[in-house]
Amino acid sequence: MASAKQIVALLSSHVQGDEEQFLSIALQVAAAEARQGRGDTADELKRLVQKARDRRRSAGTGQAAIPLARPKGELAGLLEAGYPQTKLGDMVLDGETRKRLQRLLKQQNGRAKLRDHGQRPAAHLLLVGPPGTGKTMTASAMAGELGLPLFTLRLDSVFTRYLGETASKLRLVFDQIAAMRGVYLFDEFDAIGAKRGSAHDVGEMRRVLNSFLAFMEEPNATDSMVVAATNHPDSLDHALARRFDEVIEYPLPDPEAVKELMGRRLGKFASGNFDWTPILEAGQGLSQGEIVRAVDEVVKDVILDGSRVDASTLVEALKDRHSYRSRFAPLA
Repeated sequence: MASAKQIVALLSSHVQGDEEQFLSIALQVAAAEARQGRGDTADELKRLVQKARDRRRSAGTGQAAIPLARPKGELAGLLEAGYPQTKLGDMVLDGETRKRLQRLLKQQNGRAKLRDHGQRPAAHLLLVGPPGTGKTMTASAMAGELGLPLFTLRLDSVFTRYLGETASKLRLVFDQIAAMRGVYLFDEFDAIGAKRGSAHDVGEMRRVLNSFLAFMEEPNATDSMVVAATNHPDSLDHALARRFDEVIEYPLPDPEAVKELMGRRLGKFASGNFDWTPILEAGQGLSQGEIVRAVDEVVKDVILDGSRVDASTLVEALKDRHSYRSRFAPLA
């Protein structure tokens, strides 16, 4: 049942004509019902909220963006919030990865219909791969495609030296996930999901992981997306795999992807006379982020010096990135 405070908030938003706030509070009530084991009531509330939003959209008023209420209190130090404008079309992805992400978006956009048939949309996504391959950008793109806020967990604020406090902070984050729909990014996820029983395992971290696993099993009344990203999948606990609906691996770009990415970054500075063979050879083994940095440095020099982009300049910039990686990769 709704608490007295929630009823007051519902009536207040109704009187003020703030329908989006009214619907957000209704989702909070649904989350509370789900936690109490009253799944049927929670599902009915979510279905009605979605129908209300669909009705507004079909009436031509448009579906109001979910309000980006900045995290307050202790949550303000745990989550960073923003409204990304990135879309999947802005990313260079292989066909299979794009297809899987589009399927997730389709399920999220049709979540009310799925729930009417006793199904739930995929909401937990694990992204693995080397740094700079597009994992964090994917979370932004999913939020941008869905018109949802992106909340990024600040790991430095989550972990504390006090027994039990880290798990309590995660509890606050998952309460937020259940109360406000959004895309929640757990970057550097191996800090939370490291294997239990490993050489570096300590009792507190085991309790944190156990808490995270339990929180992931809870009903997600808002259909928020939880996106975890890691550069070190081998260090993750095996129990995590079944908590995620999709696990997507991000490899280093192949020659075709390197050419597409560089063409996009060069834009009007690109030349159709390039001999791409040495450029693509120099780009092999670099991540998307490293390639972008190399191209951007060349473009900035062209702008400031009034010079032109040629193949040798790009090859030199890419080789510099390889050199940089060889010097600092051991420190990563």
